[in-house]
Amino acid sequence: MRINKYLAHKNLCTRREADTLISAGKVLINGSPAKLGDKVNEKDDVQVRFRVKNYRYYAYHKTRGVITHSAQEGEKEIADVSPVKGVFPVGRLDKDSSGLIILTDDGRITDKLLNPEYVHEKEYIVTTKEPLKSNFKERMERGVDIEGYKTKECRVEMLGEKRFSVVLTEGKKHQIRRMCAALGYVVASLERVRIMNIHISGLKAGSHRPITGSELSAFLKSLGF
Repeated sequence: MRINKYLAHKNLCTRREADTLISAGKVLINGSPAKLGDKVNEKDDVQVRFRVKNYRYYAYHKTRGVITHSAQEGEKEIADVSPVKGVFPVGRLDKDSSGLIILTDDGRITDKLLNPEYVHEKEYIVTTKEPLKSNFKERMERGVDIEGYKTKECRVEMLGEKRFSVVLTEGKKHQIRRMCAALGYVVASLERVRIMNIHISGLKAGSHRPITGSELSAFLKSLGF
């Protein structure tokens, strides 16, 4: 395994950060400075000489109309409106959706959080323009064909004539809107209220709070850190 992949696999840093450390001579393999492209195995003695970075994690309540990132001319993205600097959003929420986004400077968690193979729950509250039929819950939960892809099974709770909550473990682009459209419904509003054990409860639109203590410990443990 290449040394940069090895360090990332051990959750020490990202591959890009590993390359920087290697170039700076801060990675040793069996006592000798590592070079970019070197390969290692579990029997090798790998040492990394760097200060432990204190990563930051925030729960942020994105408002409707704000772009997660890569805004076009005339649009605003989270980096423009959030007072927290030096962090980035993990994942996306489309422009017309609101709710919870994780902001961090820890690039290690991106794949662990977004890759559906890790089966991390995300919960949403959805309101439709049309009344929901009696078979809506069953049809959503067993998976919906969206343009040739059948979504994974999910959990749905009916909250009203036009309102429901849904818990997903995957995140296809505009997935909930597309699932509803395939069943004949138009989404009027969509809010993400939970990512794993991180909840949006009490967090006003446009505001943020640090994720710390036991909440952070449980979050990172579930991600394998």
